[in-house]
Amino acid sequence: MSQEAAVLFANEAFYLAFTLKDLKGMDELWSRHLPVTCVHPGWQPLIGREAVMDSWIGIFGNPRSPGVECRQPRVFLYGDLAQVCCYEVLEEGTLVACNLFARDGQAWTLVHHQASPVAE
Repeated sequence: MSQEAAVLFANEAFYLAFTLKDLKGMDELWSRHLPVTCVHPGWQPLIGREAVMDSWIGIFGNPRSPGVECRQPRVFLYGDLAQVCCYEVLEEGTLVACNLFARDGQAWTLVHHQASPVAE
């Protein structure tokens, strides 16, 4: 599998865990060895693995939390770092997201996720 395909696979796993509200799956995707950050739409930046995972616990615990579909993912490779830019389609509208992955052995793990509204 190419590195680009491996990154896309990790990105798809992120959105699958998000859609299924799979906390264990989400937890496995985030790096345990590197600093992590996350910016959900309209939130302050979350810094550190504990804060990031607490946010997913809250999101998944909310029965009104949206399902999300990833569309048009584009991978940008930078050695042991990779960025995926994509659109997140929700019932309420579309967001643009950037997910930053770092290579951890053979796996690509998330170190940053940020989503924000798209201009009309």
